Amino acid sequence: MDIGVVLQCNPPASRVVDLARRAETHGFSHVWTFDSHLLWQEPFVIYSQILAQTRRVTVGPMVTNPATRDWTVTASMFATLNEMFGNRTICGIGRGDSAVRTLGGKPTSLATLRESIHVIRELANGRSATLGETTVQFPWSKESSLEIWVAAYGPKALELTGEVADGYILQLADPDIASWTIGRVRSAAEAVGRDPSSIKVLCRCTRLRHRRQ
Repeated sequence: MDIGVVLQCNPPASRVVDLARRAETHGFSHVWTFDSHLLWQEPFVIYSQILAQTRRVTVGPMVTNPATRDWTVTASMFATLNEMFGNRTICGIGRGDSAVRTLGGKPTSLATLRESIHVIRELANGRSATLGETTVQFPWSKESSLEIWVAAYGPKALELTGEVADGYILQLADPDIASWTIGRVRSAAEAVGRDPSSIKVLCRCTRLRHRRQ
């Protein structure tokens, strides 16, 4: 079992980087941050510094969304970090909550989320993807490997997770809720011919905050 930490990108960013470095020293496998650019600092800039100052931890957003970033830009950021630091990124994604609502918008539809997952996954794994009538591919990305984990709550979102995700992000620790949601994800995976056990599960139990001392 891997154990990671979740950090808020509060200034100073150097403190977030230092906490991530310490997390690796203490054996944590993953460093996640929120991705809500009006509430916190830009995470992908911070990821580059975390990756430069660590050797093993995997970093990524918990979670990004299809609304506030162009999907090809999102894929390019992950592929670039993977090229620079050796496939140590992970993409947590959802419909969008705080990042979208602070702009006066609404979370995206599940259909949009599904399509964005496909585009981001294909491009960030060195393959081509079709946007509308245009097929695109990064000519410079050859070795990038990216898993996409989906944050979901409702029945339809849980089904989507089981059908397409590499991992499921459960941001609640209640045992009964965990049992029900994980069961829905695994049932959906089995229904489309996937191995339910191949979908990894992340349960976020606490929120880590930091203050400048």
